[in-house]
Amino acid sequence: MTKQKIAFFVISFLLMSVTPVMAQGENAQKAQTEAAAAALDTSAIDTTSLLLDEAAAEMDDSTAVADGGAYTQLKKKFTDGGVWFMSLVALCLIIGLAFCIERIIYLTMSEIDAKKFMVRLEEKLKTEGVEAAKDLCRNTRGPIASICYQGLLRIDSSMEEVERSVNSYASVQVGKMEKGCSWITLFIAMAPSLGFLGTVIGMVMAFDQIEIAGDIGPTIVASGMKVALITTIFGIIVALILQLFYNYVLSKIDHLTAQMEESAITLMDIIKSCGWK
Repeated sequence: MTKQKIAFFVISFLLMSVTPVMAQGENAQKAQTEAAAAALDTSAIDTTSLLLDEAAAEMDDSTAVADGGAYTQLKKKFTDGGVWFMSLVALCLIIGLAFCIERIIYLTMSEIDAKKFMVRLEEKLKTEGVEAAKDLCRNTRGPIASICYQGLLRIDSSMEEVERSVNSYASVQVGKMEKGCSWITLFIAMAPSLGFLGTVIGMVMAFDQIEIAGDIGPTIVASGMKVALITTIFGIIVALILQLFYNYVLSKIDHLTAQMEESAITLMDIIKSCGWK
């Protein structure tokens, strides 16, 4: 019995000694696990931050390419198409646009409120006389005032003479409005013609390369075909741009011509109503 008690006390003492050690071991293991998890979280955060930084850098690069990409691509295509031929096509565009802009400015400055002008002309003619009406025409810009002035110069003549004078001078004004339009049509025709000429030259270059190489392959004919296609594309684009401006110029000329015809008829009616024959 004594031996059993002694053994019981020994076992109890050992258990009491081992339990704190085991608890300390479990706590240490738990601390290590928590530290590893924290390290993993920190590593994940660092990796995510690095990926975000790389994505932002890629976005900045793509934005920079997008900003300068159009100019770079256009410059590259211009060079690939052959500087000499592409310069001729570009020259057609520049000179043609210069003529178009000059005509647009001239026609815009020639436009007036025709109906309002004819009302003022009638008031001047009825209240202040022919000289006041002539002064109004001289001080007003545009072809409408010019044809009315020509009509007033021959107001003492017959109506047929006045009408003939107005119609003749209207033809002169139409000629002035159409000045330079023939050059615009020339450049509209030249631009695609130069493009087609570049196409033919590019095809000749491709066949020359085939003859030199003695074989047909995509890499052999690629440069010549590139010149052929690029010059044609740019020539057609230039012709389309100039055609749009040219049609706008023609529309303004037609509008002014219609106003001139209407004003000439109104002038004849005013002269008749004022008692001149």
